[in-house]
Amino acid sequence: MRYTDAGIPMPAMLELLLSKLESARNCVGTGASAPIKKLLNQLSRREFRDAKSLIRFHEALLFLRAFPQSSSLVGPVEKLLDTFHQRVAGLRALGDDLSAFDDFDTSGIAGTTMQDTVNFEVARWLVERIPRNVEIPWDDYDDERAMGSVWPHLIPLLEEDSDVEANIPWRRWLDAARGHDGDLQWLLRQFERLRYPGRFNAEIYDSLRLPLRWHLENLKLSRTRNWQRPRKFFFHRKPLIQRKDVSLREELSRPAPRLVRLSYHEGEAVMRWIREAMVVRYRELYGTTLGDSRSVLRAEVGRGVIIYLWNLPAERRLPLRAYVAGFTLKNGVPINYIEGIGLCDWMEVGFNTFYTYRQGETAWIYAQALRCLCAFTAATTFSVYPYQIGQNNEEALDSGAFWFYRKLGFRSGNPELEELARNEEKKIAGDLRYRTPRRVLKRLAEAHVFYDLKSGATEGKMRGAWDRFSTRNLGLRVNRRMAGEFNGDAERIREASVDQVSRVLKIHGKRWTAAERRALENWSLVLALIPGLADWSSEEKREMVAIIRAQAGASETRYLRLTQRHTRLREEVLRLGS
Repeated sequence: MRYTDAGIPMPAMLELLLSKLESARNCVGTGASAPIKKLLNQLSRREFRDAKSLIRFHEALLFLRAFPQSSSLVGPVEKLLDTFHQRVAGLRALGDDLSAFDDFDTSGIAGTTMQDTVNFEVARWLVERIPRNVEIPWDDYDDERAMGSVWPHLIPLLEEDSDVEANIPWRRWLDAARGHDGDLQWLLRQFERLRYPGRFNAEIYDSLRLPLRWHLENLKLSRTRNWQRPRKFFFHRKPLIQRKDVSLREELSRPAPRLVRLSYHEGEAVMRWIREAMVVRYRELYGTTLGDSRSVLRAEVGRGVIIYLWNLPAERRLPLRAYVAGFTLKNGVPINYIEGIGLCDWMEVGFNTFYTYRQGETAWIYAQALRCLCAFTAATTFSVYPYQIGQNNEEALDSGAFWFYRKLGFRSGNPELEELARNEEKKIAGDLRYRTPRRVLKRLAEAHVFYDLKSGATEGKMRGAWDRFSTRNLGLRVNRRMAGEFNGDAERIREASVDQVSRVLKIHGKRWTAAERRALENWSLVLALIPGLADWSSEEKREMVAIIRAQAGASETRYLRLTQRHTRLREEVLRLGS
């Protein structure tokens, strides 16, 4: 056991210093930075001999970089982060167990290696972004059935061997075909060259379930260094804003934030940044992988916070709902991602703050994200999916996610669970030591929670209109019709629905683009369920045609706003989907 000059065991001293640094984020006021700089100086000279302690140091540094108390802290913190990969290398040289770096919330640290099975788009992006640092770990892959199904599309005459022989030398075939290219680079290029319709190329690649391994070294895309200098820092000289200090109603009643549309090249930079932030956290989100660089908006909402939002390109849009993705920077550090999926005036919102920053004004930043979504989409009813509040999500249960949303003003969409929540609130009010049991939190997480923005929604007919709605209900209703009337034939129901709806709405779809025809096909499946569609007014029919075409147009937000203005459509969608 090694000791300090004061006779304190080294591990105990390191634990003491780390605990002080982790508590330092609550230090504010004049002189608060001096003890933090002293701690940083002391820790910078310590030798870390285990991964968990080094990870704690790393997360504390990242938090201080995002929420600094003064300008004098920024330089020392950035210097420590820029050289952090050397500490990981030192730990590796000691032969320590590095598996702690692979955890969901601790991955992506400079100097470590990551491995995961990613989709075609992410694989292609990784090869473009870090070609010399990404590879296929063949020792961890042996899916011969997948290779036998897919590789013959890429390698001439492989069927002669794979269809009838045993013990196929897959790597020899690949080495013979790829020439001087790397395995992964050659495979991806071959998939890009396949002449299949739509996204089939990517789907074939994804069926391989091919793992990739990427070495972060001291790359800028690592979590450690994936930040930029903002135009102006915000320094926290007063205590951080707590959840109890945030009124969602007041925040949403403020003037809408200014949304600035970025150029295509600026949008591309934003999309590259969010992909970097996600891939080093083992996360893939549909809208962060496939976002439309032409649709990116930026909002500066104060306190060093910038929120970016964007839509999907026409060829990647969902059949019915509009999609918004985004992420938040705090003093130039990515701290969360956002997802909004909606129809008419309703939007389901996902908001995930990265583990490191969850003690950093999360409620206030969430309120700003909703303000931006309101300004961008004009949605007036927001819901949160049960998973976000604890359904099959142990992390959400541990963090008390239900109460995070409840205390901001969300209500349960299930009357019984709403009554249960009110009873729990009475217990808490009567005994400040009371904590909602885990079994009750699981029960409360069985239904969506909702926030109604319109002032009259609390008692008026707007309240609760979307409580029982789901696009899944719409889809299941369409499929039951397919089974009953078309003997389960998907092609027949599609053709019949398009013919029926086109006659009623007087659509000549042959003149439309491929994306518009796809939108017509999807919407026709739903509109064909409406018995009185032919009785709609001429104006309602014209507006419905405009909605269908807008769904494939340049602006997905315009499409969403058009659905909000069509009262008849909203009524029918709610009826069919509830």
